[in-house]
Amino acid sequence: MSAAARPVWDPAQYLRHAGHRTRPFTDLLARVPGLPGDPPRIADLGCGAGNVTALLADRWPAARITGFDNAPEMLDKARADHEGPTRGGGRLDFAHADAGTWTPREPYDLIVSNATLQWVPGHVERFAAWIDGLVPGGVLAFQVPGNFDAPSHTLMRDLAASPRWRDRLSGVLRHADAVLPPEAYLDRLAALGCAVDAWETTYVHLLEGEDPVLDWVKGTGLRPVLTALADDPAAREDFLAEYRAALRDAYPATAHGTPFRFRRVFAVAVKEG
Repeated sequence: MSAAARPVWDPAQYLRHAGHRTRPFTDLLARVPGLPGDPPRIADLGCGAGNVTALLADRWPAARITGFDNAPEMLDKARADHEGPTRGGGRLDFAHADAGTWTPREPYDLIVSNATLQWVPGHVERFAAWIDGLVPGGVLAFQVPGNFDAPSHTLMRDLAASPRWRDRLSGVLRHADAVLPPEAYLDRLAALGCAVDAWETTYVHLLEGEDPVLDWVKGTGLRPVLTALADDPAAREDFLAEYRAALRDAYPATAHGTPFRFRRVFAVAVKEG
């Protein structure tokens, strides 16, 4: 996204559902093989608040790890909570970078990205540069939301395109083609000389509280709308009221909580040695 269109992030809102959001990353890491470097050099593209970047230090405690993000508010939170030496003699740092233009300046053993590339139009065109930046046997691993055709997103896009909102919100939201299916990622990465493991998983998160799906998307997918309407609190609340009502119908609460289906797409690509 361009600098002008960059959504303003709220780390506290994002972390409200940290437990559910972290699970896909741990599932991704479970498929990452041993790394060639000792200690390894690791980059986390789109590190956000740093909470999942810290899990990399748990897996590779001697690694030198840098989390990259283009959101100052997220980087501030990551640095405050996680930056510094790790228990195995490694180091965890954070730096500003845009995943759409970032190119490795040194060889990496692992480049990982968690729920970020959906914000990067044409991200598959960056794969070649990232693979080039890996040492032989190095790994590119990422997961992206694959739920852009789910009610949480289609209702948001439909509302934004309605007569009242389309002039203010035209072009703000991502579309259903923001990410590719797993077989397309496999094809792109295999063509770059990698051994590829690609898959998809649909989670059913059981959310608690009042309007929990709205609370979830306030931390991620709804950020562009909240940013676009930030200078008009009354309009923002009107949009939220309409969207809230639609989400309640699409995701009815049960006696146990609100089930929230969420498909994600994963890829782990190992560079030829």
